[in-house]
Amino acid sequence: MSNQTNRHDDLRALLEHLNLGGMAAVFADLALKAAKENLSHEAYLWELGKHEEELRTQRRTARLLRASALPPDKTFRTFELKRLKASLQLQIERLKSGSFLHSATNVVAAGLPGVGKSHIAAALGYELILQGHPVLWTPTSNLVQRLLAAKRDLRLPQELARLDKFACVILDDIGYVQQDRDEMEVLFTFLSERYESKSVIITTNLVFSEWNHIFKNPMTTMAAIDRVVHHSVILDMMEVESYRATEANHHRKLQQEATQIAAQKPAEIVVIGGS
Repeated sequence: MSNQTNRHDDLRALLEHLNLGGMAAVFADLALKAAKENLSHEAYLWELGKHEEELRTQRRTARLLRASALPPDKTFRTFELKRLKASLQLQIERLKSGSFLHSATNVVAAGLPGVGKSHIAAALGYELILQGHPVLWTPTSNLVQRLLAAKRDLRLPQELARLDKFACVILDDIGYVQQDRDEMEVLFTFLSERYESKSVIITTNLVFSEWNHIFKNPMTTMAAIDRVVHHSVILDMMEVESYRATEANHHRKLQQEATQIAAQKPAEIVVIGGS
């Protein structure tokens, strides 16, 4: 028994030394299971390897989620895709596969406030992370300030290189950015650096003809649009009704129904103190 205990301890130490912590944690229990179920050596090793793979996947996903800064509750589980027309649903289903990353294709979700652009972008980011891709979520204004600070400190190339490690950067609300010349230049530099190299997902409440409000200079605006749109999928959500409008209409309908029921109900006569 002592030799068996020592062998277990030695094997556990060896597996941990080889960075196989998942195997080290379960090899003894799986060995008992294999003996009871008369599993072959190959089947036992397969079970061990599968456990190690699952544990590493869980750790990698947790690590990527922490680094992504994605909003925690904005996944496809909490989004009603049926609100969207069939063509939009089909586009989104195709994007879920993550194949657009391989061709450095961009995604632009354009629509009025409250239609779910940011939710869809975040949900796509979550799907990409489940596939093992590093993703960064950031409000566009925050990214601009981050790049501007790096430029002032003469480390813009290093910051761009750091951002290049993300397979996809999600720029939320690019339409709300009101930039001066320096801010416009660093955003344009970022988009140029990722052109035909890495993907970006952009949400905006502006159609492309209004992007001059972002980049100010007409030539820079045209160049920025060209870099974003050249290889892109456009999710046109301009005709989608906002969540808030949908909820307001639903609430209004309930109130109207309640009023109609109250009007149709005959008045009750209450006699007080009668004998």
